[in-house]
Amino acid sequence: MTSRTIKLGGTDTMVGAVAHGLMLMTWTPNPVSDEQAFESIKAGVDALPSGTKAFLNSGEFYAMDRGTANLQLLSRFYSKYPEYADKTYVSVKGSIRGGMEFLRASVENIQSALGPNKKLDLFEPARIDRDTPIETIMSNLVTLVKEGKFSHIGLSECNANTLRKANAVHPVTAVEIEVSPWAYDENQKAVISTARELSITVVAYSPLGKGYLTGQIKSTSDIPEGDIRSGLTRFKEGNFKSNWGIVEGLQSIAAKKGVTPAQLSIAWVASLGPHMLPLPGSSKSSRTLENLHAGDIKLSAEEVKAIDDILAANPVVGDRYFGGAEQALLWG
Repeated sequence: MTSRTIKLGGTDTMVGAVAHGLMLMTWTPNPVSDEQAFESIKAGVDALPSGTKAFLNSGEFYAMDRGTANLQLLSRFYSKYPEYADKTYVSVKGSIRGGMEFLRASVENIQSALGPNKKLDLFEPARIDRDTPIETIMSNLVTLVKEGKFSHIGLSECNANTLRKANAVHPVTAVEIEVSPWAYDENQKAVISTARELSITVVAYSPLGKGYLTGQIKSTSDIPEGDIRSGLTRFKEGNFKSNWGIVEGLQSIAAKKGVTPAQLSIAWVASLGPHMLPLPGSSKSSRTLENLHAGDIKLSAEEVKAIDDILAANPVVGDRYFGGAEQALLWG
């Protein structure tokens, strides 16, 4: 059982202090079985205090064919375990286009795939449409909320100024950005600060550096063929080796504290503020619980400084995706 919870921005919804990313259950050449996926989800839910929901993160396109396999998996889960619908909070990323016709089609496609046993809790455009004013995007999302399509609005990969403009139209419940010991620059700091000021939850995806910071991927040859990470800049051979000093430093601190490097990274993200919700992915029940228990780990000021010193001594080599921010549609 874990103890720490957080309240989602601007709501009365209490969720576990560590969220559960479902992407790699289906966006992989070898999707996991329903049995394994379901046990992973249930383990996280069952470990939470009574009245607390597990924050589950899915996507309209989390599959090798960019289809709705991830949502269909959730549909099967809720069909088999309908009692878990009220114990979970489902956030889904959808259309990157901000026009009403695109957003409506996306939301309706998501709910259709999610099935009748679970209503979509939070919808977020997967990226900010730079061709549509954020005020227009938010107005469109508000219309869909009023129609009962979903309950709360989220944004993904937006900058601090966009977040402030969006929240002025309608309260934003959560903003999803990448945050980890190797993804923490001025953009992250600005969004985290603005979100705290505006009482918005920061859903921090890839707190484990897409698995790199766990130290379990020791070389590029450990990345399975067809794995989406093989195309990422930081997972290219030269960059992979250049960034290894970060992993070694985190491993040393984790060993002294008696936690895993994964738990240390999650705890570090959580230490950035009470509105932080780390979002590691997991497809195994054991890993789900390992991640979840990291929410109860407190870092001392000395430990935080030690991590900061490691990051300062080992500047990250390579960008977060496969090109600059513009190519990856980041910080819109």
